[in-house]
Amino acid sequence: MQVRIVKTLKTSLPLLNAMVVFEAAARHGGLTLAAQELNIAQSAVSRHVANLERQLSVELFTRKGNRVAVTGAGNTLAEAIREGLGTIRQAVEDLTAHDSDTFVVGCSHDFAQAWLMPRFDLITSRVAGDRVLLQTSTDYRDFDQPEVALSIRFGEAGQWPEFVADKLLDGEWFPVCAPAFLARYPGLASEDPEAFLAVPLLHQVTPPGAIDSWQSWIGTERKLDGPRFTSYMSMIHETIAGRGAALAWAGFADEHLRRGQLVRLTKTSRRHAGSFHIVMRKNAGPVVRAVAQALLASVGDSLQASVGDS
Repeated sequence: MQVRIVKTLKTSLPLLNAMVVFEAAARHGGLTLAAQELNIAQSAVSRHVANLERQLSVELFTRKGNRVAVTGAGNTLAEAIREGLGTIRQAVEDLTAHDSDTFVVGCSHDFAQAWLMPRFDLITSRVAGDRVLLQTSTDYRDFDQPEVALSIRFGEAGQWPEFVADKLLDGEWFPVCAPAFLARYPGLASEDPEAFLAVPLLHQVTPPGAIDSWQSWIGTERKLDGPRFTSYMSMIHETIAGRGAALAWAGFADEHLRRGQLVRLTKTSRRHAGSFHIVMRKNAGPVVRAVAQALLASVGDSLQASVGDS
């Protein structure tokens, strides 16, 4: 009779404790720091690594005196352990998140009001139990916390190397005003930047020399009159009310333009080196990825709607 031996996870994989200890040693490039991180003796780290090498019949570290270095095989195994344990950790977090509002979305207050809120159902329809918490802050470091599922940040590609960043919107802006305001100042449609020197202007507070300011758009260094706003949305509300022309960010003004509350005054626009990105962890779970994809797809949908309305 032929006996068929079936390998299970328990029989085919090394002990989990040994893999965790080895991953820490490989990440730190030595045994001492791994022992400190795991709060165990250095001899215990050495023993776990040796047992793992013996079980796998593979050299994971090269040893020269008191110094060790990770081998190519060791790097391959360490990366696989990190990826596997990261997936397990994310699954556990997803499964145990039902008792509290753990799906945290982070962005600035202005971005939330101008762009995210009209699309908020794209998030709530994909997160079970209505567990969504919107966190607003101008300090993006607040969104590095583990409880934040995804965030929307302005910056340049590669600025957040510990995360995955997908570009959502270009950092693009152009002048806008209310239709009644344009009727009073028809010269604004001339594409001449200096035409804005003759009309009331609304300003968002920007750092000195900022490229997204009226001074930069017009090409002047002189101080320009007009009220200043720390809140983008407050400025836009005044613009809709017909009390001045403002510089609007692409994506932020789409709904107001579609409804006819604002009109775009120039065909040209200016572009910042930075863009708006959806930022999430590299081991983000399927729900987080589904929300991110829905938000990204909504940008294309709104562009198609604008073309259809034109």
